[in-house]
Amino acid sequence: MTDALSCYVAAFVDGLVQAGVTEAVISPGSRSTPLAMAMAKHRGLRFSVHIDERSAAFFALGMAKAKQRPVALVCTSGTAAANYLPAVVEAHYSRVPLVVLTADRPHELRDMGAPQAIDQLHLYGRYAKWFVDLALPEETDQMLGYAQAMAARAAGVAAAAPAGPVHVNLPFREPLVPEINDDVWEHVRALRRAPRVVNGRPTVSDESAAALYEELAAAKRGLIVCGPLDQPGFAEAVTALARALDFPILADPLSQLRAGSHDKTYVIDSYDAILKDEAIASKLVPDVVLRFGAMPVSKPLLLWLKRHRSIRQIVVDDGGWRDPTLSAASIVQSDETALCRQLLDTAEPKRKESAWSMTWREINDIARTLLRQHLPKDEWFEGTVFVELAELLPPGASLFVGNSMPIRDADTFFWSTDKPLRVLANRGANGIDGVVSSALGASTAARPLVLVIGDLSFYHDLNGLLAAKMHGLQATIVLLNNNGGGIFSFLPQARHEGPFETLFGTPTDLSFSHAVEMYGGRYAAPRTWDEFRRCVVESLDKGGLNVIEVRTSRAENVQMHRFLWERVSQEIAAVLEQKGTEERWK
Repeated sequence: MTDALSCYVAAFVDGLVQAGVTEAVISPGSRSTPLAMAMAKHRGLRFSVHIDERSAAFFALGMAKAKQRPVALVCTSGTAAANYLPAVVEAHYSRVPLVVLTADRPHELRDMGAPQAIDQLHLYGRYAKWFVDLALPEETDQMLGYAQAMAARAAGVAAAAPAGPVHVNLPFREPLVPEINDDVWEHVRALRRAPRVVNGRPTVSDESAAALYEELAAAKRGLIVCGPLDQPGFAEAVTALARALDFPILADPLSQLRAGSHDKTYVIDSYDAILKDEAIASKLVPDVVLRFGAMPVSKPLLLWLKRHRSIRQIVVDDGGWRDPTLSAASIVQSDETALCRQLLDTAEPKRKESAWSMTWREINDIARTLLRQHLPKDEWFEGTVFVELAELLPPGASLFVGNSMPIRDADTFFWSTDKPLRVLANRGANGIDGVVSSALGASTAARPLVLVIGDLSFYHDLNGLLAAKMHGLQATIVLLNNNGGGIFSFLPQARHEGPFETLFGTPTDLSFSHAVEMYGGRYAAPRTWDEFRRCVVESLDKGGLNVIEVRTSRAENVQMHRFLWERVSQEIAAVLEQKGTEERWK
C-alpha cells in the first residue's frame, strides 16, 4: 500500500526529473522531510546537503550558472526560506534558472501562532518569475498528475528566456516521513507522464533583420558592445558579424569573447582604461552601438553612453529590457546568437577596413602594452593577479571573479587569449555576499576552477567553505587581502579621512589561515610572484580546497591604478592628436 504523502512527493520529484532537473541542493529541516527523502531516493537526481541556507542557495545558483540548466533548492519552513532571498535576487538579475522549493505548514496552521510558521506566500515578491502554493497531498490520479505538471511547469518556466528563479511552496501535514519504495515509483510512473516542456527563444523576422543590417551598415562609425553573456556559439557569431560590419567589439570579461579560439581581430579588451579620460572618450564617439548582454562592468563606458545622447543604441535582449542608460533607440527582442546569424545571412562581402576600426585597434594595443610594461615587477599589485592567472590556468579552466575591485581589475588586466577559458561572476545584483558558495557550486561543473575574491567578500561567506569539505570539491581561491573595502578608496568619500576608515575602509585584521584549516583546506601566503606561481600550479595539481592569500596595500593599489591610467591617457591622447582622427572619420 502507498499513502498520499509518499505518492504525491514522488510524483512531484519525478516530474522535476522528467523536465530535466538532475541536481538538488537540500538544506536539512523537519517540514521538508517528504521532499528531501523522495529526492534522496530518486535514481535520476543527484543531491547534496548544505547546512547554511544562504550558502546553500548561492551554491545552487553557481551550479545552475555553470550547468546552464535548472537546479532544485529545498528547505524547511520559516526563516530558512527567508535566507534564500539574496541568492534569489541574484538569480533574478543574472538570469539563472533556480527551482526554489520551500516546505510550509498546512493552511490551518498559518497565521495562528504555530512555531516556525511565517507568511511564505510570494515570499520573494517579483524576484520570482512564477509562484505557486501547491495543494496539500492527495493520492488521487488527478492530484498526482497535478503534482507532476506543477513540477514540469516550474522547471520549464525557470529555464525559459529570460531564465530566472521560480518559487514553489509545498504545505505538508504531519506525519512527515514518507514511505518511498519501488512500489511508489511504479505507481507514479504508471500515471500519465508530466507534460514535456519545449522552450523556444525569441527571434525577429528576416525582414526585420535585413532592415537592421541596412541601418548598421550605413553607419560610418559603429561599435558592438558585449556585456556579460554566456551562450554557446555567440563568440563565433558576433566576431564574424564584427568583421562583416567592420565594427570593433568592446568586450566585457564576462562576455566570453576575450578567451577562446574564435577570431579576436576586432575584440577591444582595454576600452575601460581608454575611456577613463573624458577628452579621449569624446573623440571616439560612434554613430551607432549594437549592444548584447547585460550592461558591462565598466563605469566609464556607462557614463560615456549616457553622456553622448547622439549615439544610436540598439539593445538586443532575449525577453528583458536592459537599458540603464535610458537612451536606447531600439530594443530588439531576440536570441543574441540567432540575431547575429540572421544579420550575417544578410551581410554583403566584408567592407574595407576603415580608419575608425584601425584606430580603435591601434589604441587598444597601445593601452594593453603600456599596462603590461608598467606593472610593478616585484611589489604586490592586485591587477597583476589576472595577468598571471591568464598564463597559469590550463585550457578549459574557469575563472570566477568576485565583485567590487576583483571584477574591475579583471576588466582592465584580463586580456585576450586564444586559450579557452570561461569567466564567471555574480553580476546580477553585484553583491559581495555568497561569492564563495557560488564559485564552489560552479566548481561542480566548471573544472578546474579558480576564484579571485577580496577579503571582505571572503569573510562574508566563510560558511561557504564547508561545502568543499563536505562534498570533496576542488577549487583554488586567490584571496586578495587589502584589509578592508578597497573599492571605496577610489570613490569621492575617500577624501574624508576622518570617518572614511571607520565607515568605508572597515579593516578587520583577520587571520584567515585558521578558517581555511578549520574547513580542511590548504593555506598559502606567498611572498613573491615566483612563489605565487608555484602555489597556483601546485593547487591545480593537488586538487581539493586551496586558499592563496595575497596581501596588498589599499593606498599603494590606488596609486598604481591611477599611475597606469594616466600613462595610458597621455600616450593615447598624443596618438589621437597626431592622427587628427575626428576629421578623418567625417
